[in-house]
Amino acid sequence: MTLAIDPTTSTPAGVRTYTTAPDQPLPLIVEPTQPGLVLAEWNLANRAWIEAKLLHHGAILFRNWDLPSPADFERAAKAVYGELFADYGDLPRNAAGEKIYESTPYPPDQMILYHNESAHLPSFPKRMAFHCVTPAKVGGCTPVFDTRKALTVIDPAVVEAFRTKGLMYVRNFSKGVDPTWEEFFHTTDKAKVEQACRDAGSDFEWKADGGLRVINRTRGTAKHPDTKEEMFFNQVQIHHIYCVDEDTREGLRALFDEQDLPRNVYYGDGTPIPDEVMQHLGEAFEKIAVRFKWQKGDMIMCDNLLVTHARDTFEGPRQIVVAMGPLLSASDLPA
Repeated sequence: MTLAIDPTTSTPAGVRTYTTAPDQPLPLIVEPTQPGLVLAEWNLANRAWIEAKLLHHGAILFRNWDLPSPADFERAAKAVYGELFADYGDLPRNAAGEKIYESTPYPPDQMILYHNESAHLPSFPKRMAFHCVTPAKVGGCTPVFDTRKALTVIDPAVVEAFRTKGLMYVRNFSKGVDPTWEEFFHTTDKAKVEQACRDAGSDFEWKADGGLRVINRTRGTAKHPDTKEEMFFNQVQIHHIYCVDEDTREGLRALFDEQDLPRNVYYGDGTPIPDEVMQHLGEAFEKIAVRFKWQKGDMIMCDNLLVTHARDTFEGPRQIVVAMGPLLSASDLPA
């Protein structure tokens, strides 16, 4: 049975909502109180309410619903997002669904730092969703924080530099490090890659070793297209060389010249972002980070602009699958 509701009401019938703490709105937790509710059907009937709550809370955690498979998760995500983005080069596809992915294959003893998905690119998913198939035995949380709140804890001078200078992301596709350009673009045709870069508004150059360098210039902060609120929206921790562990950093610098590092990020004018700034950002992020322990069957929907996500270290098997909503162009964001 599916219940439709007026989106102006506080809570739909058949569910209960709560947060982890009275002063912590992120995430809103939604649990069924009525047997027989199917999340995909419920989401479709209550889509307007869900979208309103996402704009307020930033993320909704659906807990204790019957989501036995990634395919069920895919249907639940599609019910809200309408269409799912199905051409993402950085993540491996999940075999159980047409438009969902496995989470980033990254060593379990290293944290994946905070980022808004694809914020370094000219277009990015407006919404993200994660589904827990197998929770890790130890660790493995997906910490999140509100990008609006981040502006209140970051040094105002740092915010102003990001706001006025913007950012320049440099990515070098080289064999043996991250996906190759062939894997990322799903083609071996250089002309198609060049056209994809042009279409995306990215600068590019082919390197002597057969690799590819792609440069994207973006804002360091952005305004939400619906709420018009300013957000700390970027991927600096994922790209800045300071943020990898010391051994990896030394190894990369031994293998590559500065301009050939697999990933790096600068201010938009090409000047370096000081390590001290990156240290400050890491400390600020952890002050406002929210963690919840994954339970099997959990699904969390996030507004990818209002909420950033990461991945803690973990032990034991862990499987989290990912769905992304339709892409939004950076050029469509308010000035």
